[in-house]
Amino acid sequence: LKERKGYGLWITFLHELKLERVSAGARYAISVECKSESSIFESKWPPPLLYTTTSLTASPSPIVKIRRFYGSMDGQQEHHPDVHSSEKTALILLLVSADPLKPFSVDIPSYPLLQPPKVEEDSDSELEPADPDFYRIGYARSMRAYGIEFKEGPDGFGVYAAKDVEPLRRARVVMEIPIELMLNISKKLPWMFFPDIIPLGHPIFDIINSTDPETDWDLRLACLLLFAFDCEDNFWQLYGDFLPSADECPSLLLATEEDLLELQDENLASTVRKQQLRALEFWEKNWHSGAPLKIKRLARDPEKFIWAVSMAQSRCINMQIRVGALTQDTNMLIPYADMLNHSFEPNCFFHWRFKDRMLEVMINAGQQIRKGEEMTVNYMNGQKNDMFMQRYGFSSPVNPWDVIQFSGNARIHLDSFLSVFNISGLPEEYCHNSLLSKEGDPFVDGAVIAAARTLPTWSDGDLPPVPSIERKAVKELQEECQKMLAQFPTTSKKDLKILDSMPEATRTLEAAIKYRLHRKLLIEKVVQALGMYQERILF
Repeated sequence: LKERKGYGLWITFLHELKLERVSAGARYAISVECKSESSIFESKWPPPLLYTTTSLTASPSPIVKIRRFYGSMDGQQEHHPDVHSSEKTALILLLVSADPLKPFSVDIPSYPLLQPPKVEEDSDSELEPADPDFYRIGYARSMRAYGIEFKEGPDGFGVYAAKDVEPLRRARVVMEIPIELMLNISKKLPWMFFPDIIPLGHPIFDIINSTDPETDWDLRLACLLLFAFDCEDNFWQLYGDFLPSADECPSLLLATEEDLLELQDENLASTVRKQQLRALEFWEKNWHSGAPLKIKRLARDPEKFIWAVSMAQSRCINMQIRVGALTQDTNMLIPYADMLNHSFEPNCFFHWRFKDRMLEVMINAGQQIRKGEEMTVNYMNGQKNDMFMQRYGFSSPVNPWDVIQFSGNARIHLDSFLSVFNISGLPEEYCHNSLLSKEGDPFVDGAVIAAARTLPTWSDGDLPPVPSIERKAVKELQEECQKMLAQFPTTSKKDLKILDSMPEATRTLEAAIKYRLHRKLLIEKVVQALGMYQERILF
């Protein structure tokens, strides 16, 4: 088969057909059919249909001569390839058995580009390859992924390396998402949408326009997401099937009052209650009984709207993009890129390629990634665990930016503490120098970096610390940490037992218990770090 492209028309030349893997002596019928792939074309005019049938008896290597066929707009045969048409036309070759006693079958391999990469996994792995449809709906719309695969596990989707990535001096692209698949809205007035899917005069724009420009970015994005679900043939109608449902989403906007009490953090619980009330009041204001039907059907109940707000908060990417000569700060919902999970030591980052109006996910320059490792980005830099819980519904025991509030007067020598744990850099860029540490020493992690930032310290030029005074300060700080732990109703060990005993707990309840557990683990890590500092302090 050879293909040649005329003026917008795909023409297939079928000179001869050589049959293989056939049963000797069996008879077959060959049919050639030409029809349009355009639904609009088929609905207005009957598609051109050219049909011929010939029969043969199979031999070791039969060859069938078939004359050329061309498709044209009026359905007539055309013997010149340059057919003027804007419709796509395809030739379909059907090989059917003419002998029911000896059927003919050939296993046709599926198109590899639309199939998830095959990766050898351990049998006990909880990760499963994503549904092939997850790839198809994106590839059909010019989304591209290189050397990665999407997997789904108990905690949702993730992106993993499908092959080893050796370090290079330049960043490399692993994912490309065109702007046509995104939902973007500018951060400031006048509201601009990329792409602009809202028709002129639609009441959803009035709802978006009524929001506070400074604080209600998530409400605007939620309205845009719900509208995209309602638009006919919109990509998000398909992609929405792969978003987490209300039961699968850990966002605290969907948490019950009992879940909020499990946080053991009244400040965070109070903030979440205010956000829940804000979203509910917004829905009641705009989805009232007198609202138009085209608005009512977007979110018939407040639960759906609050779910949309949670999707907007947890999957929004804030970027400055350039479209033509216009540069805008935007809130963006970017499919496929929103499946990248968070890490405080990410191996990927986002880049806007303005010439093609496309977002690129790129691997850091010099980054080495092994097959099966997860590809990650940093959601927010310099934020504490309560902010991650408030927006994303998760926390981390190794957040290097988490803070412990000390109220005493005890202070330790900063430079001595940093040297004991081989921490280098300025306070905003603290990092562990692993080359100076013993091999296989995993103690220093993000929690120790957080301790270096949050512990009360002093530093006075070249003045060295006095060991006896340092030990006294360490003891006072450890005692204060123990008092903090005693204020919690449960211990970290008890929290672990609770999590193990509740395998069917809701995602919000599980996230709440993990949040308080991570808080206690951080304090315990600080106590351990102070003990090691006291032992290793230089005389």
